Amino acid sequence: MTDTGTRKHSTHQVRQIVEALEEQIVLGWLLPRERIVEDKLAAEFDCKKHVVREAIFELERMGLVEHVPNKGASVRMLSPTEVQQIYSVREVLEVLAAEQIPLPGATVFVEELEKIQQAHARAVDAKDYRGAFHTNMEFHNHLFSACGNPYLAEMIRNSAQKVHGARFYTSASDTHLSLARDEHAAMVVAIRNGKRDDLVELCRKHLGPSLDTYLAAVRGFFRTEHGAESKRTPR
Repeated sequence: MTDTGTRKHSTHQVRQIVEALEEQIVLGWLLPRERIVEDKLAAEFDCKKHVVREAIFELERMGLVEHVPNKGASVRMLSPTEVQQIYSVREVLEVLAAEQIPLPGATVFVEELEKIQQAHARAVDAKDYRGAFHTNMEFHNHLFSACGNPYLAEMIRNSAQKVHGARFYTSASDTHLSLARDEHAAMVVAIRNGKRDDLVELCRKHLGPSLDTYLAAVRGFFRTEHGAESKRTPR
């Protein structure tokens, strides 16, 4: 294999590892603070360790993994404050995008969005959590790409990625997935009918359930841990 071919192969392997671990983190197969073991990944993906390290570096950049000195890499556990801050940014960005999407939506755009929405609905109804995760991302990427500002759409994708680690509480929750399914359908209707206020409000409230669920789940943990740390600190 040529040097160019080797680089392409390594890049493909890095992408494979990143996508696989991203999915495992969102679905709760890899839990917050769980270690990322390089040897295990190298064996699983049949690749060199430097490829695994590149993938871990990319996951760090995305905000999904953190490197702890003397312990290696582990799934990042976001604090309540961090999650609230990221979600506040997401709300501003997504509402801004919703305000800029041309309405009523072009026929081709609406038809494609509805096709993705229906695929997501089928995945939710079938309890296909992996499929629901991927079609949910596809729906939002297609939705916000219509705002006409690729930089805004990219910022929305990046900020959404940063809280993937906070989504595992709802990614396999039938109640939350059903609500998301119904809100997606309502967004399609709002776009087709040119209902700007409806679309903006749907985008605004769409973020709430996953944020509230994560905060309710981890606040007690962080209070307990903070108290324990305080007791260990000499006064």
